[in-house]
Amino acid sequence: MPLNLIEAVEGTLADFLAREIAALDEIDPALGGFARAARDSVLAGGKRLRPVFAYWGWRGVTGMEPRADAVLPALAALELLHTFALVHDDVMDASDTRRGRPTVHRVFEAQHVAAGRRGQAARFGEAAAVLIGDLCLIWADRLLGTADVDADVLLATRRCYDQMRIEAVAGQYLDVLGESEPGSWSVARALKVARHKTAGYTVLRPLHFGLTLAGKPFAGRTRAVTDAYSGYGLAVGEAFQLRDDLLGVYGEPSVTGKPAGDDLVAGKPTALLMLAREMASTAQLAELDGAVDVTRKAQVVAETGAPERVEKMIEERVAAALHALRRAPIDDAAREILTGLAVTATQRQA
Repeated sequence: MPLNLIEAVEGTLADFLAREIAALDEIDPALGGFARAARDSVLAGGKRLRPVFAYWGWRGVTGMEPRADAVLPALAALELLHTFALVHDDVMDASDTRRGRPTVHRVFEAQHVAAGRRGQAARFGEAAAVLIGDLCLIWADRLLGTADVDADVLLATRRCYDQMRIEAVAGQYLDVLGESEPGSWSVARALKVARHKTAGYTVLRPLHFGLTLAGKPFAGRTRAVTDAYSGYGLAVGEAFQLRDDLLGVYGEPSVTGKPAGDDLVAGKPTALLMLAREMASTAQLAELDGAVDVTRKAQVVAETGAPERVEKMIEERVAAALHALRRAPIDDAAREILTGLAVTATQRQA
């Protein structure tokens, strides 16, 4: 399973989505097309980090793969949850591309124009995308429910899953709110948003999700494993978002699949930009607040030294994560993989 984990997750998703699309197609062909757009978004690639972290959180306490297929639907459900979040996030940010392709709302907007429909194409695209996200969220619940685990284990896993969803929505709202409240901007506020919007649902909660899926084969280690996963997950999750902040300004669009500088254009209060504002001279701050182009703003941010500070913050968090992991009473193979993931998730180029 480990060597083919991503392939297995994607196969599970493809089979599940084929059944769901067929059912909607029977109601109306338009619904089949709608559902296929959702499928295309789910299967458009991506790092599949959430099921990967959940798997190794599970494997850390179960050891040598006892019936990994039994939990595969639960792992795959996390990708449907992730797609829900991405589609809605793209609508909120008015993003044009995701993973090198037009965002869902832009796809439906283009369909509206091509078909010569009445009404506002942009509004139609946004409405359709919201529904696509909602559908993926419902599908995630349905797929999670097919995991072949005891009823009490599934109930406990759902509680963890619910907490993950609440935290993700809470973090997203804080992100949206922060953009409209310049008076609240600070590095501490940016890190708080990152902790809830990204760190929790990307690393921390997937690890807890996997741990909960394992049931109770780790009696006597529960607190120690939970604490280790929490320390590791929060640190890696924050470092993941800090890397995202850097890529949002300096990433290569052909690699990230998103235009560079979107955060600068939107004035998004990321940790990088908040640090730049704290470290900027009066003249640099005037340029950051002025009407200069995105390229120049990115140069100003670099000149403040903020990117180097963010790199240091990433290094510190990865070190803290690995320290937490060393203490964990978990399977050695899982420890080795999680050690590698702490680096690859935070040193990525996309």
